[in-house]
Amino acid sequence: MTTAVPHDAYAALRFPNFRWFVASTIAMTLAAQVQGTVVAWQVYAMTHDPLSLGLIGLAEALPFISVALFAGHAADRASRQRISVAALAVLLACSMALLGLTARPLPGRGAQLAAIYVVIVVSGLARSFLQPARTALGAELVPRDVYANAVAWRSSSWQLAAVLGPALGGVLYGFANATVAYAVDVALMAAALGCMAAIAHAPRAAGPAGSIRESLGSGLRFVMGNQVILGALTLDLFSVLFGGAVALLPIFAAEILHAGPQGLGLLRAAPAAGAVVMSLLLAHRRPFRRAGRALLTAVALFGACMVGFGLSTSFPLSLALLAASGMADTVSVVVRGTLLQLLTPTHLLGRVSAVNSIFIGSSNEIGAFESGVAAKLVGAVPSVVLGGLATLGVVAATAVKAPALRRLREIG
Repeated sequence: MTTAVPHDAYAALRFPNFRWFVASTIAMTLAAQVQGTVVAWQVYAMTHDPLSLGLIGLAEALPFISVALFAGHAADRASRQRISVAALAVLLACSMALLGLTARPLPGRGAQLAAIYVVIVVSGLARSFLQPARTALGAELVPRDVYANAVAWRSSSWQLAAVLGPALGGVLYGFANATVAYAVDVALMAAALGCMAAIAHAPRAAGPAGSIRESLGSGLRFVMGNQVILGALTLDLFSVLFGGAVALLPIFAAEILHAGPQGLGLLRAAPAAGAVVMSLLLAHRRPFRRAGRALLTAVALFGACMVGFGLSTSFPLSLALLAASGMADTVSVVVRGTLLQLLTPTHLLGRVSAVNSIFIGSSNEIGAFESGVAAKLVGAVPSVVLGGLATLGVVAATAVKAPALRRLREIG
């Protein structure tokens, strides 16, 4: 009789380089969440215009998308660790710039707003190079047979920081001031840079030679030719695009739930709080036996939570719905991340990760812009409710159009 091999929930964390990687992810995410919370509250306090919140997302998404494919090419041709270190150094400079702008504001509200948006544009460029390089690097630091476990721990570490970061940003802003919050942001980003530089990782050999045009196209062709990966990316793209309410949280905190900056921090942290719980559960269990069905169900639950949040006028209920949305979203993140690493050849991982970044990473910012425009036109509540309903429609369409994804069974 064959004895089942016990599932090692901590397999990925047994590798020192992966632990440095996780530490860098936590510090960088904490910094980004503190910064995002403070920037959103500052901008809305200056403008009282929901469109200005959407423009924050657009200012980061446009440069992110514009260089994403080239960034993926670079991640497959050069040292992924060195690219990550360089990108984190630029993000550290952006954090320092926001600290300087807050400590010594420019004369005139227009000039101050413009300077903030410029910093966000530069951070979008840096994040575009960081995303594919860091994703591909994470796959180099552990053996293939623990990819699923590594994705779960990467997700849980990111989500843990995403829980603490917004709450920390809201507390620092509400009980101290923006200058103190940005000083903490700078310290955390410096720690992220140090941890990434500490990874003792041998430089990877350059990928196969070829023209940049051919290199850029190969990643797109691989994704478009794989129904499972394309279906998973499309599902997340449109669910985040239509179902995200994060960009409008300052409006809900200030005008609907009357929670102030401290409440905003809690609202921003709630999805990640639920995500941490789910990530830890996923890390301690075997992969899904029906991964495709789990993915579709999770995104549908995410859309339903967005509808409920849009209709809620109770702060505790709103927190609970956002936490539930984070739990559902994490299932999607882990399934999609494992699929990308298992189904993508190593030499294409940077470029495919870049395509994933365009689908997923930028969809948060474009979704923020879409939410800001919709809120301007129809109001914050209808915008969130209609977006959640649209997400449910996307799930139904994906289930019909991508049968290979719907029938996908165990992965990892």
